[in-house]
Amino acid sequence: MTSIRSKTSATIEDAKALFGKKVEALGKQKEKVTELIAGVGNKILRFGDDSRVKKLIEPVSVFVRMLKAHFNGSHKLTNSTLGLILLALVYFVSPIDIIPDFLGFLGFADDLSVILAVYAKIKDEISQFLDWERTQV
Repeated sequence: MTSIRSKTSATIEDAKALFGKKVEALGKQKEKVTELIAGVGNKILRFGDDSRVKKLIEPVSVFVRMLKAHFNGSHKLTNSTLGLILLALVYFVSPIDIIPDFLGFLGFADDLSVILAVYAKIKDEISQFLDWERTQV
């Protein structure tokens, strides 16, 4: 039986195979990250009324807030965490992935599997970020 950890790693590796090179360059370009965040917002709006999706996109919202805090200098991320978040969001917005987005919710579920795999992988950093975020007023 395959463990959850190995499934998470396999999902992330599949995403890296598709978008790894793009993500490496993206981490150094604040303007491109801003464009990525806008694309994430647009995709969420397309599915925003679906109650199944609303619960599942919370990790996406956390990732966006983490990126904004990183790039404005208020809460720096490690390079590995930054890379994984960018990978998840690039995969999320890209129409080219393992299950194409034109298949509706099924294509969206594929994107969420990558989001949730990254969320699980960096859950300690997410917890630290959320704790930090609560102290900001």
